[in-house]
Amino acid sequence: MQVLIVGLNPSPYSADSGIGYGRPGNRFWPAALKAGLVSVDRDPRHALSHHGVGMTDLVRRTTVRADEVERAEFEAGFERIQRLVAWLRPKVCCFIGLGGWRQVVDRKAVAGWQTDFVGGSPVYVMPHTSGLNAHSRLEDLVEHLHVVSAMTDAAK
Repeated sequence: MQVLIVGLNPSPYSADSGIGYGRPGNRFWPAALKAGLVSVDRDPRHALSHHGVGMTDLVRRTTVRADEVERAEFEAGFERIQRLVAWLRPKVCCFIGLGGWRQVVDRKAVAGWQTDFVGGSPVYVMPHTSGLNAHSRLEDLVEHLHVVSAMTDAAK
C-alpha cells in the first residue's frame, strides 16, 4: 500500500454508494485526479489495485456532519487506525480533515507533515475535501494530495 486515506467518518451518501467521498460536491476525487494520486474518478477499487491507495475512516458510524461524532468515538477509531496502519504498512497515512487529528493527537496541528507517526508510517494531515469547507480551494487540496503522492514516488 502506498497511501492510506483516513477520513473522519462516512456521510450517508458515501455509505449508501460504497464510495468514500462519493458525493458529487466533494472535492476529494477531483483533487486526487489532478494530483496524480489516482487515475479513475470515484473508483476506490481501481485506486487500490492500480495505485496502492486505500481508504478508511476514523469513525465507522455514518452521520450527516462530522461534528456529530463524539470525541470518544474519534479516540476509539484512532486506536483502530493505529493497528490497521501497523498491519498494512502504507508509505504514507493521509488524514483528511484536521478535526479528527486535532481531537486525538494534537489540538494545535496545522495541515502538512506531522511529527507523530501512526503505526510506523509518516502522517500528512490536510483540510477536509467536503464542499462545506469553503476555506480550502480545489487548487489547495490538489497541492496537498500532490505532496502526498510525491512522497510515495520518492519512497519507491
